[in-house]
Amino acid sequence: MKIKYVKPIKLKVLTGVFFGVGIWGIFFGLSMPMIGYTPTISMTITVLGVVNLCMGGFVGYLLLTQVKTPDSRKDSKYKRKK
Repeated sequence: MKIKYVKPIKLKVLTGVFFGVGIWGIFFGLSMPMIGYTPTISMTITVLGVVNLCMGGFVGYLLLTQVKTPDSRKDSKYKRKK
């Protein structure tokens, strides 16, 4: 599967957001029963935090493995003048 090239700064921001929210979700979900919430709600938030961590891992994988290939159609050195 070929995925379109995305600027690295966007991928870095997405990775940071996913990891940050994932860690926060896991921490908050595990500490909710101490506050007095039902275990169902805390388990849901914990699972969603784990999903965010997985999404952060996927975006980080894209960041590390994507290769910028030059587009042969955009050769500015020999572009024809109109």
